[in-house]
Formats: sequence, C-alpha cells, structure tokens
Amino acid sequence: MVRETILIIAALFPIVNPLGSAAIFLNLVGNVEHRLQEVLSQKIAIYSFSILIVSLLWGVKVLSFFGISIYAVQIGGGLIVCATGWSLLGQSSGGMSSGIGSDEDILDHAFYPYTLPITVGPGSISVAITLGAHLVAHSQNMVFFSPQVIIPAVVGSAVVCLIVYICYRYAKSAERLLGKTGTDVLLRLSSFILFCIGIQIVANGVTSYLPTIGH
Repeated sequence: MVRETILIIAALFPIVNPLGSAAIFLNLVGNVEHRLQEVLSQKIAIYSFSILIVSLLWGVKVLSFFGISIYAVQIGGGLIVCATGWSLLGQSSGGMSSGIGSDEDILDHAFYPYTLPITVGPGSISVAITLGAHLVAHSQNMVFFSPQVIIPAVVGSAVVCLIVYICYRYAKSAERLLGKTGTDVLLRLSSFILFCIGIQIVANGVTSYLPTIGH
C-alpha cells in the first residue's frame, strides 16, 4: 500500500503542478483579504480531493455508464486546458480578477475555474482514472471494500491536495518573495506550460483513439 500511495503522489503531483497553478490562481483572484484567500484555498483543496478520489475509485465505471471513452475526456478536456492557458498568456497581471467583485462572487468561482480546470484538469482526471484501474487490477476484492485500493487512493489524493492548499494559501507570501517581475515570469511560464499540457493531452487522446477506429 505504501508503494501504491507513492505511485499516486508521484503521478499526480507533476500534472497538478501546485506551484505553477498557485501563480495562475493568484493572478485570477487578485488582491483579496488574507482570510478570504484561506477559505478559498480550503474550498479548492476539498473540491480537488473530491474530484481526484471519485476519478480514482469510480472514474472507469462512470465513463462506462455514460458510454464515454477516456479518449473523449482527453481530447475535450485538453481543448479546455489549451483555451485556458492561451487566455492567461494574453492577459495582463490581475486581468481576470477585475471581473470578479465581492467575496461571495470569488467563493462562487471556487469550483470553476479555480479547481477545474486550473488546479485539477482533464489531465489529472485521466491520470487518476488510469491509476484507479491499476489499483483495482492489483486488488482481489471489490473496490469499495479493498484496503489496497481505498487507502492509497485517499492518502495519495490527500497529500497532493494538502500541497495544493499550502501553495495557494501562501501564494501572496511567495509573490512578495519573488517580486513583481519574478511573479510575472512564473505566471507566463506556468500559463505556457498549461497550454502545452493541453496540447499534449489532446495529442495523447487522438493518438490513442485513432488505432481504435474501425474495430
């Protein structure tokens, strides 16, 4: 179980990318109060954990129920990530925060776009679904009752989301440490990486889907 937990953390951490996502998050929310940022970070971490744990434990079954392939998730979700990364590349610092006014409005955006697709996007979901299938394949019991599945999924997701919370919670402190220029460089780099991740997700989906045509 320790090995599987480490596998989940190692697979999810790079694509969730809490450090880069924190820079994008800070640009989106702008200059908010300390307490509001803490509450918002908690909500994002909780939403992220919920998405990851559902994807890990029931992702394959949900997709099968609706007749959706993992390729469709990758292609459609990758396009959303590309659009998000492109819009962030072309905006000025704090640009999107001007459209979100009150504290209630900001908290209303905790799920979209702060959690999905900025923090946990289709790439993370597809990876989580794949990891969940791997866990079930190595378990002899039903997914709902197998400790070999439940424990690694919960602990691995919780660790990743805890790191997300810490990065988002102290994003302003990191901004002060980096300075305006350093923060802008990190934002642009993170936005470009996000755009490239979207392209790669689409490419992976198309590449995997093409061989299945005609079968």
